[in-house]
Amino acid sequence: MEEQKANVRAVERALEILLCFTDSTDLGLSEIATRLSLHKSTVHRLLATLENKGFLIRDVQTEKYRLGFRVWELSANLTHNDDPATVLLPEMERLRDLVEETISLYIRDGMERIRIQAVQSRQPIRRVAPVGARMPLTVGASSKVLVAYAGEHVLHELLHEQEWPDYVDRESYLEQLEQIRELGFATSVEERELGTAAVAAPIFNRNGQLVAAIAASGPSNRLTLEKMGEYAPYILEAAYRMGKMMK
Repeated sequence: MEEQKANVRAVERALEILLCFTDSTDLGLSEIATRLSLHKSTVHRLLATLENKGFLIRDVQTEKYRLGFRVWELSANLTHNDDPATVLLPEMERLRDLVEETISLYIRDGMERIRIQAVQSRQPIRRVAPVGARMPLTVGASSKVLVAYAGEHVLHELLHEQEWPDYVDRESYLEQLEQIRELGFATSVEERELGTAAVAAPIFNRNGQLVAAIAASGPSNRLTLEKMGEYAPYILEAAYRMGKMMK
């Protein structure tokens, strides 16, 4: 029984190592050990196994690791027919060209949102949105959209989160959600990052179920509340078209 638990824990740690690469392309042994709060010797053994199996590649000069070809082989076998990140990309590019700002696609995962696709703005000064980034549901236009149209159980769990930020007033947050449901879209100005703003709308599939949130984001001095109001109809129209593409 103890051996079985040890094997399961080793698998969990190996997966945790791979997940470290969701926001980094190259990581060293010490960086990974620090992130996971594990001994270097433990991490070294797991890295060697992942390298031998082709899931990681080690640069002999820098001694840093990056994802290996096995990861790409697995991803090539994903079913893309119903994958929003693939299906909706052309519409995201169209919306980017229309509003000239970065377009991001988010889904909810527990009490976080994940950016699963992004189309970067062509503006010289723009918001760069890395795919795979996780963010809290308490701040940001897309977060509020994903909560506003989720079930009551999601809102209840979120409001009782231990990590609820002190600077976000719950009553004001609830009022914003109500306003979002009335308008059909959400805005945010420097809620999560200084100097950035965003406007987002929900994407419902053909069965009326919430699938994702689509957002346009950029520098707050360019993407003003007035400008976001002008862009909102374009984003709502794009969200409607995207929803018709989803089962």
